[in-house]
Amino acid sequence: MTRAGEVAGLIANNVQQVIRGKPELVRLAVAAMLAEGHLLIEDVPGLGKTTLARCLARSIGGQWSRIQFTPDLLPGDITGVNVFHQKDEEFGFHQGAVFANIVVADEINRGTPKTQSALLEVMSERRVTVDGVAHEVPRPFLVVATQNPIEMEGTYRLPEAQLDRFLMRLSVGYPDVASEVLVIMSECAGVTADELPTVVDIGVLRQAIEDVRRSHLDRAVVDYAARLAAATREHAAVRYGASPRGSIALVRTAQALAATQGRAFVTPDDVKDVAVPVLSHRLILTTDAELNGRRTAEIVDEVTSATPAPAVSTAVR
Repeated sequence: MTRAGEVAGLIANNVQQVIRGKPELVRLAVAAMLAEGHLLIEDVPGLGKTTLARCLARSIGGQWSRIQFTPDLLPGDITGVNVFHQKDEEFGFHQGAVFANIVVADEINRGTPKTQSALLEVMSERRVTVDGVAHEVPRPFLVVATQNPIEMEGTYRLPEAQLDRFLMRLSVGYPDVASEVLVIMSECAGVTADELPTVVDIGVLRQAIEDVRRSHLDRAVVDYAARLAAATREHAAVRYGASPRGSIALVRTAQALAATQGRAFVTPDDVKDVAVPVLSHRLILTTDAELNGRRTAEIVDEVTSATPAPAVSTAVR
């Protein structure tokens, strides 16, 4: 078991005290943390999107903040603003909510496009620029955003450029009856998200992230990830496929997923396992495909099935 694997196990076990019956969802969410990648959780209200985000934030010892996106939220509320202090006769920078290790962006698609775009720079470069001055945010830095389906009233579609900044898009889904009973019991008489303890120090998490980045990558596995991304661009139902940022995200996430299983090397199966959550939100379908009800997750599954994977012995030697 690697150090990153131990960290992943601690966080996952902690989160699953509240998020019941969703081990794969929790495992992928923890993998996003180990990859220091931003996470988008999309589903209808009431399924635990915000609870999952809060559980992840409370499990580590760093700073975290929560932003409730509404139509009247301003970009300066997120990034911070320069305020003139009359006593000192100078401007001083007042940090916004993004100056934390984990930023929970709740119902991100209820904010206006102008406010949503305030996150673009910090999600990509881990800094914000206000009045020409750059301000670095703490590291590690992750945005865990929740969003309701775009068909719901009062929502604004996230632009493709911003969707591409998210490492993964996950869906919580409805629990089965047995899991729902556990959720109700936990919420009414057990541990809630606000009561979760911190199980990983921020310094330990930072070191685990570095360990993940140093995990072994065979060229055959990287080639496989690149071929998957390229295949999405050639699919007949896709107008714009995954960019090189998508193939990079595929490899980074596969490294982190391997770490959650205690391995310091990546296999083709790791790449397959994360292909849908990493690539599906990066595809733009043709008009005909949309009219025919095609879904991007289906396209990624088709591409994965049609793209030959290297032999495991070749990938891990």
